[in-house]
Amino acid sequence: MSQTDTDATVSIVGGGPAGLSAALFAQKNGLQARVFDTDGTWMHKAHLFNYLGVGSQDGTAFMETARRQVDSFGVERHQGEKVTAVNETDDGFSLETDDGSYEADYVVLATGANRDLAESLGCAFDGDVVDVGVDMETSVDDAYATGAMVRAEEWQAVISAGDGAAAALNILSKEKGEHFHDFDVPADADEAFGAMSDEA
Repeated sequence: MSQTDTDATVSIVGGGPAGLSAALFAQKNGLQARVFDTDGTWMHKAHLFNYLGVGSQDGTAFMETARRQVDSFGVERHQGEKVTAVNETDDGFSLETDDGSYEADYVVLATGANRDLAESLGCAFDGDVVDVGVDMETSVDDAYATGAMVRAEEWQAVISAGDGAAAALNILSKEKGEHFHDFDVPADADEAFGAMSDEA
């Protein structure tokens, strides 16, 4: 599996497909990912027929699978903890919740169509949406926005998951100092999950 040596922390606000995808790509490649998830995802109202590789699945069941997947890689998931503010600091970012304050080198905003945190952080907008490039980075260095925050209408789980992955890969590229690719082969799966099959 691809790895990079770093102790950089990535705080992700939102636990839908975009947020969990960012967390998965970051954590499995050596970053420290933290997800704040209030479970407000639209996935609970969805049924997936249009997600490549998923023939037919209830949105809530999809979310349960996605959460188990990020948990298996050791993502620090703060279920039910709402981020009330994100501020720039000299060393990155500070995220505030009712339960405390958290420091991060990078922040990924994945709050659906709620763009309040992006606005208060000072991210540039293009009309009503947060202005980002293909790497999902906002006008605020090391702050990323994903999914419905950056799109007027294209609110699809598979698009949001791709946005989250793009943000994490850009962060990994910054940390590594060169373009970073997350591409696994069958031997990687044997290494990562072989012990599980031995236990069965």
